[in-house]
Amino acid sequence: MVRWSFARRALALLQLFYNPVDSYLDNKTGEVIIPGASSYNGLNLVPQMGWDNWNAFQCNVNESLLLNTARAMVDYGLRDLGYNYIVLDDCWSIGRNSTGYLVANPEKFPSGMKHVADTLHSMGMKFGMYSSAGVYTCGKYPGSLGYEQKDADLWASWDVDYLKYDNCYNQGQSGNAMLSFNRYDVMSKALNKTGRPILYSLCNWGDDNPFDWAYTISNSWRMSGDVYDSFNRPDSRCPCTETPCAWPGYHCSIMNILNKMTPITSRSQPGAFNDMDMLEVGNGGQSDSEYVVHFSMWAINSSPLLIGTNVLTLSPANLAIYSNPAVLALNQDPSGSAAVRKWQYFVNPDETGEGEIALWTRSMDNGDQVFALLNAGNLSMMMNTTLYDIFLDDATAGAYQAPPELSESWDVYDLWANRMSDEEAGSIINGTAPTIGANSNSTTRYNATATSYADGLMNNNTALYGSKVGTIGPGSQSRFSAMIDRHSAGLYRIRQASSTMRKRDEL
Repeated sequence: MVRWSFARRALALLQLFYNPVDSYLDNKTGEVIIPGASSYNGLNLVPQMGWDNWNAFQCNVNESLLLNTARAMVDYGLRDLGYNYIVLDDCWSIGRNSTGYLVANPEKFPSGMKHVADTLHSMGMKFGMYSSAGVYTCGKYPGSLGYEQKDADLWASWDVDYLKYDNCYNQGQSGNAMLSFNRYDVMSKALNKTGRPILYSLCNWGDDNPFDWAYTISNSWRMSGDVYDSFNRPDSRCPCTETPCAWPGYHCSIMNILNKMTPITSRSQPGAFNDMDMLEVGNGGQSDSEYVVHFSMWAINSSPLLIGTNVLTLSPANLAIYSNPAVLALNQDPSGSAAVRKWQYFVNPDETGEGEIALWTRSMDNGDQVFALLNAGNLSMMMNTTLYDIFLDDATAGAYQAPPELSESWDVYDLWANRMSDEEAGSIINGTAPTIGANSNSTTRYNATATSYADGLMNNNTALYGSKVGTIGPGSQSRFSAMIDRHSAGLYRIRQASSTMRKRDEL
């Protein structure tokens, strides 16, 4: 906690007006109190979830598509799982009027943007808008460079809740961190000045290393070039395989983006997240098990989860992936942290190049641990991890004594074991499935609107834990093993064994 003297009080209050944080004035002492670091604007303490039209529709977007998609997301239970943003991505305007304000395309949006926002809000959804920090958007429509405050004021008047802010046609205002920071900071201040809470999502493709500076002005930032629907196919348009990257490019595969997360996972924190780009599940370019990897690894790394397919034509299998509450609960964990890759080995090369196996682990807010056994190789194989691998950071922290976690037993829960069947997912799509509320005992479905993920975990809700498949520990070399299919992943949550957990829950 920082306390500022009276001499700086006026300046502090002015700064807080233009850059609001969870701060307050202590009337007794006359000091401005700024609590510990959190979101720069108080929003998005867990990663945003929702839908974006670009991957499936690109410029073929209109009012009906947005509203029909939102209705389907409500009907399918996706809103109540946390997918509550409908993000309109590019190609929505026809230019600027004589006073410099953007004009929405009246053919695509005949009722106007305020109507779209109001209708979405009436469904319990939120409205996301798109622009670029350049003279044009990527679709060559008017960008916001030089018009930041006008555009922010317009969106606020429409009751917009979210801005995706791209990087096209930036007139060379990039190439080092300060240039990019300054350009994106103008819109950050403009949004704050409107007085409306608007989540700010930078889409600058990892250009100029936003993970080093964007957390002070935004709620998320793209850490890599654009994703496309491929598991691991190399593409010359996405030249980098490591972070940092001089030219992020686009057409980046799932494994390419995942492995570029490894050096920057510490940058994720509540209110500020590395965005690994939209989810491709449902677009047809990967197998079911590859989509499981995609969804699992985006979730464990606290990436925003934005559905990037046509919700109106979702297959039961794809809906079952998007709707797994045990995986969503770890993405929405209050810790806001991301996973660490503890080891990686290259195995079984296939036609796309050398495959790999890897262990990723992450600490949860309630003391649980999550780990992923990733098999990106070309053959199914038995994979294993030890308790020492999982708690490597604790075991090597320099305390000169083994961490207590290594002397405890941990129950292991498979987070994909209770994935809903195609039959159950199909009944949701056709409208014959029962409604899920706060008191549901379903092991496959969950309503986070009725009961938050944090409360559900505290109540040991089975839908958020999957199925118990074993115990690991005590002892650093205690081992957990599982057969992992090729191009798939096992995702597990471990908790201190039952008797210990009951004692801890009672504290």
